[in-house]
Amino acid sequence: MKKKMIAFNATVMLGLSAVLSTPTYAQTMSEMQAQKQEVQKKQADVQSNLKEAEDKLSSLKSEQKELIAQLNRLNLATEKNNEKVEETEKQITETNKKVKSLEKEIDELKEKLAQREEVIKERARSLQKSGGNVDYVSVILGSADIGDLIGRAFAVNTVAEADRDLLQETKDMQDSLEKKQKEVKDKLSSLKDMKAELEEMQAQLETQTAQKDKVMEDLKAQEMDSADIKEALEQQSSSLKDQESNLDESISAEQKRQEEIKAQEAAKKAAAEAKQNTESNSAEVAQAPQAKAAPAAASKSTTTSEERSSVKAETTSTPSSNVSSTPTSGNVVTVGNKWIGNSAYVFGGGRTQSDIDNGLFDCSSFVRWAYAQVGVDLGPMGAVSTDTLKHKGTKVSASSMKPGDLVFFDTYKKDGHVGIYVGGGQFIGAQSSTGVAIANMSSGYWADHFAGHVVRI
Repeated sequence: MKKKMIAFNATVMLGLSAVLSTPTYAQTMSEMQAQKQEVQKKQADVQSNLKEAEDKLSSLKSEQKELIAQLNRLNLATEKNNEKVEETEKQITETNKKVKSLEKEIDELKEKLAQREEVIKERARSLQKSGGNVDYVSVILGSADIGDLIGRAFAVNTVAEADRDLLQETKDMQDSLEKKQKEVKDKLSSLKDMKAELEEMQAQLETQTAQKDKVMEDLKAQEMDSADIKEALEQQSSSLKDQESNLDESISAEQKRQEEIKAQEAAKKAAAEAKQNTESNSAEVAQAPQAKAAPAAASKSTTTSEERSSVKAETTSTPSSNVSSTPTSGNVVTVGNKWIGNSAYVFGGGRTQSDIDNGLFDCSSFVRWAYAQVGVDLGPMGAVSTDTLKHKGTKVSASSMKPGDLVFFDTYKKDGHVGIYVGGGQFIGAQSSTGVAIANMSSGYWADHFAGHVVRI
């Protein structure tokens, strides 16, 4: 583009040099007429180039306006995602504290288990023979009489039940703590994965912003070049108008001079004819009464030059309108196309009308919005997530999926990303790197993270 602008600028300046090198006046009328035609031709070329420069400026301003909107959207997405990163870091810190607290509880429980194990062993030893290795049955069978048997049996049963309750209680506590520990560790792992994804997304947003900033710089440079070219062309046009005006004055003066010469020649001719008539009739004039000679009046023939004006056909331009399409076909596969190249990914975005108006979505909020456009409610705006969506509709096999089905991907967690299948091995969704876009799920990243989870609404 820049090379094209430089070439165009060089052409303009060469044209200007050619115009300025043309003499302002010529020797003859035909030369002046020819020069005027040449000036008019160059003026037409300048006007054509001027129109091109004005169209270019208009196009550049339009591109800048669209780019500014994209930059504002990316900046807003970056700001919201930064907030989400900070919130995730806080959750990671709090979860780490819970993990450490649970680990401490588990250590304390292990110590209690060891103590209870000693108590149980001591109880068993108290019912066994001194230094022996007698079990509960031996204790009962070793009774001296029926009273001793009943006493021993009662004591053994009591101790056995107490031991059993103690062991069960201890085991329940241990299982509960281990379950909590696993849940917290899983949450911590999920948060760390989410933070890594957010940080990668932020890096992509920053890259996109830097690229668009560079494009904006190029557009501004092109605008300056176009403005310079437009100014040079306007100067050419003004110079050519002055030359044409000077030529018109010269042509008019030359026409007037030629008309005066013709009038003088006609007068001389008439005077000569009158003199000849007078000499030929001198004899008669001497004999007859002197008659007043009426000199023939020379009629001045004046020629008027008609100004020729060419009427150019008026060109009418229909103003372009940016009318956003309203989905009426009920096709959930295509209603989101309006956001392609016109949106940004925000983790947790799309859950307020302001976010939607600014094209800020995450994967699940975009799916909810798309289905809402065709009259299908997938849940409250502020509560939709991949977890809620995967329980909607009916699960189908990947081999039988159709356009409109929900496809899930295992990203920072299982079923961490969702989109709408459009057919041909592609899906549309709010992607972290591009905003709303159509992506290929037959190969590459999305194929690697697709585990075959498909839901039909």
